[in-house]
Amino acid sequence: MRKIAIYGKRHQEEYLTLLGSFFEALAERRFDVSVATCFGEYLAGCGISLGEGMHVVDELPADTECVISIGGDGTFLRAAQWVGKREIPILGINTGHLGFLASYSLEEMGELMDVVANDRGRIERRTVLEVRCDAMPQDFWPYALNEVAVLRGETASMVTVHAEVDGYFLADYMADGLVVATPTGSTAYNLSAGGPIMAPTLECAVLSPIAPHSLTMRPLVVGADSEICLTTSSRVDHSRVSLDGRYFMMACGKDELKIKRAGFCVMVLRRPDASFARLLRNKLLWGESSGVRN
Repeated sequence: MRKIAIYGKRHQEEYLTLLGSFFEALAERRFDVSVATCFGEYLAGCGISLGEGMHVVDELPADTECVISIGGDGTFLRAAQWVGKREIPILGINTGHLGFLASYSLEEMGELMDVVANDRGRIERRTVLEVRCDAMPQDFWPYALNEVAVLRGETASMVTVHAEVDGYFLADYMADGLVVATPTGSTAYNLSAGGPIMAPTLECAVLSPIAPHSLTMRPLVVGADSEICLTTSSRVDHSRVSLDGRYFMMACGKDELKIKRAGFCVMVLRRPDASFARLLRNKLLWGESSGVRN
């Protein structure tokens, strides 16, 4: 009996019928299922009952073999935090928007059940960033799968981000902020900031300025083992540091932010025929005008 866990977002009213069918299929397959408390309470409130062998948990059970994330990319990022450093494969079911991290939809539940039951998926190791900063709250999760972003504070004025790579001065980025993204996060905030798209299994990171006040400030790709050190200056006292959408404040001119590769990876479970080229065409509609969509 495979032991799986499910993490999902709330407010999925348009998918309730499919979610009910999904949990019925899990019961028929006799999976041992743990459901994260926040999602389990939401399902119960919507009238979806968990079957035999299913239970609601706060903490991820130690013997979990696979985690299923139901939602968008934000839900997947929170599921990755739930898994923590344990490198348990996570399979994404997209009920959000673009869903770059998801492999399946709920309409494909037959195929995804087969992948989970028979261990047929392809596992991709994804680089994670680790952050160190004295201003970080004690209970703050210091890791990011997508990106670390240093942003201006509560002001319309730009922030200057002083950047060093491996102990050497790189640049003073005068901009609205600076994104340090993993290859996984290259299609997220980094893409909006004009940074390059990178194959998600590459071992590197990219520094992309947000609305730079100089045309010579361009995105830069560095090695995954590089250590990046950032400090800020601005007209206000604090700038904001965001890790996958979670943030804390750091003092301008005082606090130092250090970013390096974490000592663990996030294991993303993909469909057996997963193709990054196909993913880009489907999500970004590349080649849509020609009618080609394989």
